[in-house]
Amino acid sequence: MPRAVPHDPHNSLTSAAIAILAERDPYEKARASRQAAAAWREGTLRLPVTGDPAPPDRPGRPERPELRLPRDMPKRRKGYSPETRIALMHALAHIELNAIDLAWDIVCRFPAEEMPREFYDDWIRVGDDEAKHFLMLADRLAAMGAAYGDLPAHDGLWQASEMTAHDLAARLAVVPMVLEARGLDVTPAMIDNLIRAGDQDSAAALQIIHDDEITHVAAGTRWFRHLADKRGWSDPLPSWQELVRTHFRGQLKRPFNVPSRDLADFPQDWYEPLADTDWF
Repeated sequence: MPRAVPHDPHNSLTSAAIAILAERDPYEKARASRQAAAAWREGTLRLPVTGDPAPPDRPGRPERPELRLPRDMPKRRKGYSPETRIALMHALAHIELNAIDLAWDIVCRFPAEEMPREFYDDWIRVGDDEAKHFLMLADRLAAMGAAYGDLPAHDGLWQASEMTAHDLAARLAVVPMVLEARGLDVTPAMIDNLIRAGDQDSAAALQIIHDDEITHVAAGTRWFRHLADKRGWSDPLPSWQELVRTHFRGQLKRPFNVPSRDLADFPQDWYEPLADTDWF
């Protein structure tokens, strides 16, 4: 049983989350994420409450990589040459860095919802996982003679946070249940291609990421259903679909990794009707 923690801003989970969000150095951000998760497990951080400081609109970012609009990014080369694998690991590291911030933003942005402690357990674990993933990918880049920041990266990933900052249900609908679920769809092919290229170490890292992401999507579906029940929605499915149509810019693209999505308790009848439909 965690020991009781007094109401002290220095012991605030919100303050820890905001510090992670504000951190500009990506490696320090990842390490701070892991440290805060350990402190939470040890019971030394208190739950967020209404009246805590608000998180920043945008997280801290280093001077490099250069951030570009998605349309201005160079096309990724086909094949799995060393250069292409560096570009892939760099792009994935950038996604995981953003995922650290998305996890800690959900931890501290919605205290008025008065979610149970288990909600924070799940998203702090997600933040810990995303930090682990970033550091694994950074290690792979280093082994290839590269580093995060060497290549440009696109600046569209934080848009999902900005578009859903007003509503926890919208955040859950879009970030874990669309964006992270998409990771489940595309990662197995990357793993197979890396194995064929003889890069077993990168393939093993991506397998860990894929398996962890199943639990992240599961957390999203679980807490979306919880929130739907709390709000008195008789059927969460159409509400989820409407939130996705409203707040996600893009398409839900086939093919879906149905077995992995099923493991996340994310039924096909939720997302299949939205597939390959552009509603913007």
